[in-house]
Amino acid sequence: MVKNLFVSAICAGIVAGLTAALLQFIFVIPVLLEGELFESGARLHFGSNGSPQSDSGSPGLGSDWGRHSMTVAFNIITYTGYGLLLAAMISYAALKGCITTSRQGVIWGLCGFIAVQLAPAIGLPPELPGTIAAEVGPRQMWWLGTVMATAAGIGVIAFGRSYLPIGGIAIMLVPHLVGAPHLDTFFGVAPPELAAEFATLSLGTAAAGWAVLGYVVAQILRQLKDS
Repeated sequence: MVKNLFVSAICAGIVAGLTAALLQFIFVIPVLLEGELFESGARLHFGSNGSPQSDSGSPGLGSDWGRHSMTVAFNIITYTGYGLLLAAMISYAALKGCITTSRQGVIWGLCGFIAVQLAPAIGLPPELPGTIAAEVGPRQMWWLGTVMATAAGIGVIAFGRSYLPIGGIAIMLVPHLVGAPHLDTFFGVAPPELAAEFATLSLGTAAAGWAVLGYVVAQILRQLKDS
């Protein structure tokens, strides 16, 4: 059983990590590198003349292959860790009589995306480089609490008794009612359109990675069980 968990997590982590990295190179990283131009001052939004207009256009991926290699490696390691958690939960559900098909694995993956990235992004969306925000400690605590509350809420909705879904929704709402830590003022140095594009593309890429992860984990677990 443990061997199956690790094999499925590693294989799925590699596939999902490479998929996410490819999508990031196409969509996310060009926007991130454009944001770094505003962070460094190479481009100015609301410059010395007070104009709300600024140049637009990504500098491209560039030739920093060391950085790009780290992006690929980080994606593989991260999705492997997520895959191990996903494989453990799918295996536990199987012990309770809930067999997961490959297609259902996609749903598992998307639930992971909701818990780990979409729900926290409601209060703390992905931020462009140079964005000034509240202290890291409180934000990390809120993020962790949101992940745990969302995962617990999804579990209650999916596996609880018929009268429990409302309780699951209530659990998921708690961190948002508390509210994420934010500053009292805005310090944006980049155009808001660019920040919104970065947040949207980051979440879309993550959703694709999680969907692939859930599918591959479920598929490999079934193959290893049948072999």
